[in-house]
Amino acid sequence: MAAERDDRAVRYEPEDRPPVLVTAGVGLQAAMTIIAPVALSVVIVARIAGQPDSYISWGVVAALVVSGVATILQVVRLGRIGSGHVLAMGTSGAFIAVCVAALEAGGPPLMASLIVVSSLFQFALAARLSLLRRVFTPVVSGTVVMLIAVTVAPVLFDTMASVPDGTARAAAPVAALVTVVTVAALVLRGSPSVRLWSPVVGIAVGCAVAAPFGIYDTNAVAAVPWIGFPVASWPGFDLSPGADFWALLPPFVVVTIVGAVETIGDGIAIQQVSRRTPRATDFRVVQGAINADGVGNLLSGVAGTLPNTTYSSSVALAEVTGVAARRVGVVIGGVFVAVAFCPKISALLIAIPGPVAAGYLIVLIGMLFVQGMRLVLRDGLDHRKAAVVGLSFWLGVGFQNQWIFPDVIGDGFVGVLLGNGMTAGTISAVAMVVFMDLTGSRRRRLRVPLDAAALPQVREFLSAFASRSQWGETATGRLTSAGEEALAVLLQESGDPVEGARRRLAVTARIEGASAVVEFVTVLEGQNLEDHLAYLSELPPAPDEREVSFRLLRHYASAVRHQKYHGVDIVEMTVDRRA
Repeated sequence: MAAERDDRAVRYEPEDRPPVLVTAGVGLQAAMTIIAPVALSVVIVARIAGQPDSYISWGVVAALVVSGVATILQVVRLGRIGSGHVLAMGTSGAFIAVCVAALEAGGPPLMASLIVVSSLFQFALAARLSLLRRVFTPVVSGTVVMLIAVTVAPVLFDTMASVPDGTARAAAPVAALVTVVTVAALVLRGSPSVRLWSPVVGIAVGCAVAAPFGIYDTNAVAAVPWIGFPVASWPGFDLSPGADFWALLPPFVVVTIVGAVETIGDGIAIQQVSRRTPRATDFRVVQGAINADGVGNLLSGVAGTLPNTTYSSSVALAEVTGVAARRVGVVIGGVFVAVAFCPKISALLIAIPGPVAAGYLIVLIGMLFVQGMRLVLRDGLDHRKAAVVGLSFWLGVGFQNQWIFPDVIGDGFVGVLLGNGMTAGTISAVAMVVFMDLTGSRRRRLRVPLDAAALPQVREFLSAFASRSQWGETATGRLTSAGEEALAVLLQESGDPVEGARRRLAVTARIEGASAVVEFVTVLEGQNLEDHLAYLSELPPAPDEREVSFRLLRHYASAVRHQKYHGVDIVEMTVDRRA
């Protein structure tokens, strides 16, 4: 068991305080890989839309400052805003198409107004995430994470071959191959302390190999000042929305929700790679991540630059380096803000040859794809889930590469909506999950106060449910016993009620194949029951009275899931008809 945990290579958890050198090293190399995409996304969008250089300078600085502030907010977690984990924030590639359309239609003021309005949907989604739990399932989140790799891969492969005209043909493949081999070798065979520096070592070696070919040109860096600020004015808002605003608002909202689903996947994935001992997903962390994402988008709109999102490379970086301490995230955010006012550093990072940067990112994207697979497999994979994942993934690939009826789709609203593989795949996955939920077996419901007096009602409800489902006496007894123990655990965890407050319990039951799935929805602030059940084997042989209900619940139920949201706790148990 110890060896298995060592393989996870989590050296520093979020609450730990690594040495200053480690914190600074990991934070700097993480920032180094993200700063260039943050800046380049703004440049690419503005150039395509024909915006002047003055706006580009403003947009780049604003994007770096907003990304830094949002990253720090994501890490430190103020109230319900922020995940408390190292999730770097930066400009979102999913918004490129819609932002180009907005800039061409009405310039930066129109784009800013659309970003501000659409960002409000993220706060609404975070607040109601518990109600959407059957839509944004691990299957959907995992598929989105895998599609992130699909949408980024074409850009990386193009960047891998991007070198100045007249460069030797061997320059790009040699620089990229050396970078990939160096990073992969350190990840595969390096000790934990060596893996810590694999990104910066790989980039340094790649740049050293690229320099003789002439593709790592630092001459432009020398001409850039150390301190600077763009001489430009705030682009402002379009306060008189017209036809262009209302035509572009739906795609902006859809892409914003897709970005929030990406954040859900990142919020789940970062928890899995940040702990030495795996824990159940805390959806309060996910809600905080979405809220911080919403703040980043809101600030981006106010500043008149591209919207923010969580960078999924944060998950892969934490897994590669084994450092998940919050202090690293603060360093990343601080570097963003510092670089925004230091053009020389920004130019030095942007000067990293495309083949070198792409070679390193290919390793991270590959690991991110596998992390998405892990999310999909968390709850088991039956033929229905396999259909959702397989069809959504390949539809995303098809639309991303314009293989699916490109002439029919065109460049209008549908073309903008489906032109991004992550958007197309997410819409497909959500549609199929909603269809399964609506066409599944009918749910039976019971609402009672959360107290000991509810026990007979819960027992009677489950017994009647089993009878309607034509379960035998043994299976019915197992179901009612599991329900009794689940209620006993909830009563233990709820603690003493506050005077004048009444806790309510909602119980729903449905048939799923040869099993019954029962949900208990209430308000709790205790520990995660799923974690407690997972580690019962490590408890003393003679448990205290509190542990009896946990052990019996594990005995009667074949699976137990506990999802904690702000203000809502959901315990879902699965009881097999045949033991």
